[in-house]
Amino acid sequence: MPEHPCPPCVHYVGFRDDRYWNAYRIFGGPRFIHRRWDHRARRDIGRGDVVIFASGDEHQPVVQHNGNDLDEGTE
Repeated sequence: MPEHPCPPCVHYVGFRDDRYWNAYRIFGGPRFIHRRWDHRARRDIGRGDVVIFASGDEHQPVVQHNGNDLDEGTE
């Protein structure tokens, strides 16, 4: 059976203020909202996904404790 690749997901990381709406206007709505850059966020990001950070980038330190995330997908 052929493998069907998933379309890229958009992940927002660390948004807590008006920057969320600015990013939304530019990149569209996220599929996942990660409240912090933690191990769960890193694990959820797939090849080809788009990750938008409120501040910093993927090289910032990963926090020790996972935060709760939001999955904006419809099922």
